[in-house]
Formats: sequence, structure tokens, C-alpha cells
Amino acid sequence: MTQKKYTLKRLNKTGLIHQTFDEARFLINYKKELNESQYKAASAVEGAYLIIAGAGTGKTRTLVYRVSRLVEMGFDPKSILLLTFTRKAANEMMNRASILLDNRCSKINGGTFHSFANLTIRKYAKSLGLSSNFTILDQGDTEDVINLIRSQSGLVSDKKRFPKKSTLNKIFSLSVNKDKPIAEIIEEEFPHFRNLLPEILEINKIFVSYKRKNDLLDYDDLLIYLNNFLKESGPATQNLLSEIKFVMVDEYQDTNKLQAEIVKGLTQLSKNIMVVGDDSQSIYSFRGANFRNIIDFPKMYDNVKIITLEENYRSIQPILDFTNRIIDTSFQKYDKHLFTKKSGGDLPNIVAAANGNLESQFIVEKILELREEGVPINDIAVLFRSSFFSFDLEIELNKANIPYQKFGGMKFIETAHIKDILAFLRITSNPKDIVSWYRVLLLHEGIGPKTAQLVLDELSFGRLTIGENPDKQSSFKNKKIIDLFRILYKLHTNKSTPSEKTELALNYYDSLFKSKYDDFNKRKKDLEIFQNIVENYKSLDTLLADMAIEPIIESVVDIEGEDKEEEVLTLSTIHSAKGLEWHSVFIIHTVDGYFPSSRSAENIETLEEERRLMYVASTRAKQNLFVTYPMNMYDRERGITLSKPSRFISDIEAKLAENWLLEEEY
Repeated sequence: MTQKKYTLKRLNKTGLIHQTFDEARFLINYKKELNESQYKAASAVEGAYLIIAGAGTGKTRTLVYRVSRLVEMGFDPKSILLLTFTRKAANEMMNRASILLDNRCSKINGGTFHSFANLTIRKYAKSLGLSSNFTILDQGDTEDVINLIRSQSGLVSDKKRFPKKSTLNKIFSLSVNKDKPIAEIIEEEFPHFRNLLPEILEINKIFVSYKRKNDLLDYDDLLIYLNNFLKESGPATQNLLSEIKFVMVDEYQDTNKLQAEIVKGLTQLSKNIMVVGDDSQSIYSFRGANFRNIIDFPKMYDNVKIITLEENYRSIQPILDFTNRIIDTSFQKYDKHLFTKKSGGDLPNIVAAANGNLESQFIVEKILELREEGVPINDIAVLFRSSFFSFDLEIELNKANIPYQKFGGMKFIETAHIKDILAFLRITSNPKDIVSWYRVLLLHEGIGPKTAQLVLDELSFGRLTIGENPDKQSSFKNKKIIDLFRILYKLHTNKSTPSEKTELALNYYDSLFKSKYDDFNKRKKDLEIFQNIVENYKSLDTLLADMAIEPIIESVVDIEGEDKEEEVLTLSTIHSAKGLEWHSVFIIHTVDGYFPSSRSAENIETLEEERRLMYVASTRAKQNLFVTYPMNMYDRERGITLSKPSRFISDIEAKLAENWLLEEEY
């Protein structure tokens, strides 16, 4: 018998044999579809890559093509993890990749940091010492827990001003996301509470213990548990890491220190990491984002290859020249120079108005002029550093009958009636969810905080439960409490679908709903929308997790006041405008001391972030850019004062922008 001969072939880190791929074998002509830099990024396979994607340079397109190419090369789609900051962004990329190639791309692991953390923690809950049916607290619930502890701790005195529940939540959250001690956060952001540090630390200690005891996790806990899990070297962690071959992170400049650690942990086995971001668009430090993450990325990983995307597909060259100039003088940055193949276009305009009202009048007249030229009003935006900068303009817009919609801050859409019905469902899933119990009990007329606390005590001692028929439990004789336990027992023990459970809960809730809200007719539409959404879910836990991590409901009550006209002008803070674009953009109130603010000018880090804000605002414009400021401003204490243009525009050369002066006619 002849002995067979064997050949050993070296495998690469991802387990595939090294080979040169013939571009002709691919279904997609990647070289033709992408520019040179995009192709370089999309065709990258193993190793660590930092893609510096300037504004409007097609970063999403590049990521989509890379996903498609990896799948075409034969990698298992499930071994590709794409982390984003919104579920919408992840879904958009997967949908685009599926349309580009085929349905295999929809099978990649895509989602937000929090949704990925939730799925991972539930899957490996046992190894983390958690129950797999833990409840996720949204922002409002987290504050309610803190308030419960705050009021029962005996630490709050009437003689001293004590931080509110929202302030305490912000302190605790910033401590986690910035990886700084609570004492440091208080010193930096709330120095007037420094004398209450021992009490605040004690409340945090009780808060952490309370969540653990009751199977409750807030947003920050999701990331903490995931990070701790990735630091373990046990079989569960190794199992997860062996399944992930490629990690891709979008908007990396917006990550906080904890998220950067998670990314590092996810790539400890495969070493294959690609992050995409723009250091010049790092503007969210107020919520914990760390500019150093993208700057120090080459120090965190071995042999990092940096690819810069500079060809812009959004704006005309004069606007790009203006924005390049703004960012050129940055203290620390990756060098890039935005350019476009588009030809022509007018220079940006810097307009100095005699006063704030004249500035507003000019903007209104210009908007009407642009509309007459064929620019739709919904393709025009007015951007500002702070929400109150637009108050005078809003009055002028109303006079001119120009409909507008205003966006400001990071609004978390929540309505009381939706949170009510969710509380019933959350108790069904996790009977230890004290926050939801408290909310549901207080819905009932005649049940106040004291009675609610008595019920909670009975639950904690096990003398009351929704796991047994309430008619056999004699702890309480209150008819409303017995009726409540009957419906919760039915919801808890019934193996029905989320839709059927929701219908049962809504039927019970109907009378409570009508007695609690005077405008229940308006709010009823929200409950109908919620029922429609629930129809898409087979698992109650998945529904509750999605609603907590990224609510998908816009309240009819909230949006009813919007103008029904199709053409609506956008008024927005710059933070809320990131990622969007318009034909014509106005950046208003660009006065030194306001933009940048006088407080931000105190140190280089905050001043540089203000510069990046100006860059983000300017790069939203496709065709027209107007930067305006009032030369005289009214101050309550000092009366009319002379103002200076923002330092970011004061030294812009004439070849980059046209300067105009608006004076009142007499």
C-alpha cells in the first residue's frame, strides 16, 4: 500500500489560507466603484487600520464595500462585527451591503455598543453571575431608582441643597464613561457640591448594590459588564472571541474610554480591527466622548496603517477651502485636505450685521430669495452653537410665515403613557423590577407612596408574588391590589406572544389611562402605534431590550404641533446637525465669547472642540454657506456692547470668503 504524501500550508490569523485574490473573480468591480483611498480601505483584510474620513468623503460607502468584499472572499458574515452609535446606521449599512452584493451581508453582526453588550451579556449571563432576564433601566428609570435611594437613605437634609436625581445620575454616568473618580467629576462639573462628596459616594454605593440585588442594569452597566467579561480569560470569553474575526467601528471619534477598551478587548484574539472616524468632528466630550481615542489609536495597536479619505462628494470647493482653513490651525490633528472634483460655486459669505435683529431679518430675506431661486426650504438650515441664539430669528420667521422645525440637544423621546404600559410588561419579565412596580402601583387612585412601599416590602420578603394565584395570598385585602396581582399573575404565567400580553395589559390599563391623562384622546394614538410595533416581536425580552436601549417610538403628542407643510426650514444646534447636509447653511451668532464661549476659551482642549464645532457646521453646506454675527449686542447689565467676530472666522482671508456689512437704513 502506497503511503499518501501531505503538504503543510501556513494559515493566516483568521484561519484562511493566504492567497492573492483575482479582482476579476469578484461580482463587484471594487476598483471601478471606489476612489483610490476608498479602495485601499475597502480591500484591507488583516491587521489594524485607522481610516481618517473627512466630512462628506463617503465613509459609509467605504465600510459597506469592505463588508461586501470580505463576504465575497469567503469569510463567514457572522464573524464580522460592525459597531455603530445608532441602530439606524447599522441597519442602513447592512441593507446597503445586501443590495450591493446579496443577502449574506444581512447576516453580519451589526449594532450599537449597547445592543451588542446586551446580547452578549444575556448569552453569557451565567458566567457573569447574572440572571439572563435582567431588566435594562432607561435614563428615566435610572433616575427614579436614584431618587428612591436618595429619599430613603437619610443622607439628604433640608438644611443643605442636595443634587437632584438627574444630577446624581449625570455624575455617576460621567464617572463611568470618562473613567474618572466621582470626586474628580464633582470638582470639574459641580464644585458647589464638593462638601457633599461623602453622601454622594454613599448613595452611589447603595445604588450599585441595589441594581445588583434586583437584576437591574442601566446603560453604563451594559458596557461595564461587557468590558469585564472581555477581560476574563475563561472558556466563555474565548468562545465569543473565537467567533469574531473582524471588528469594524464607525464614528470612532465619538467613543469614550470604556468603549475604546471594549474594542481593544474584542480584538485581542484576531488582531483585526478597522476604525473609521474624523478627529475634526470630535464634538461630544460633554457626554464622555474622548478625543484621545482616535489620536492615540496608533499607540494602542501594533503596525497601524492609516488611510485618509479626502475627496469630498458633498460641497463645492470654495466651501471646502473655507473649512480646511478653519481646521488647519488645530493644535493636534491628522493632516488632511478636503477637495472635490465639482467645479464652480460662490465663496462663503461672512455677514456682519449692526445688531441681532438685523441679522435675523437678513437671514429671513435670504431664505425667501433662495426659495425663489428654486432651493426648497427643507434644503436650508440655520445652525447655532446654543439653542437660545435663534430666539430672535424665530420671531422674524413667524412674521414672514416661514414654517420651521427646531432641533436642540440630545432629546430622548419618552412619554409617560408608553412608560406605564412598558412597566406592566417589565414586571412580567422580571418580577424583581422595583422601579416598574412602584410606577404601576402609583397609577392606582388610593395607592400612595406609603402603601406602595408596604407592597414592595411584602414582595421583597416573598410574602407576595405574581408566581402564584393572588386569591390564595392573603397579605392584602385591598381590592385594587388584588386586581393588579390578578392581571400580573395572568401576564407572568401565560405563555402567550408579546402582542397578546400587551393587549391584556392595555385592557387593564384603559381605565387608569383615562383617569390619569386629561388628553387621553391624543395619547391613545401612541398606544395604537406601540401595539403595531409589538406585532413585530416574538420575544418579550427582545422587545423590552430594544425599547430600553434605543426607543423606536415618536409620540403623537410630541409631534402633533409640527407644521404639516412639506417644506419646513431646519433650525438646529450644531451638535444635532452632525451627519446631515443641506444645499444652503447659515451659521449664526458667531460672536467671540459665545462661539467659542468665554468658558471654553479657558483651556486648549475645550477651545479646540469649539473649533471642531465650527468645522462640523461649515461642512454641512453643499452649495451656499453664510456665517453671520451681530456687531452690537444688548446686555442686561451693560446695555449695548460692541462684539467681536468669532476668532475662528476673524482672520479668514478675502480669497476664501466675501465679507459683507449690514446697516440699518434711515
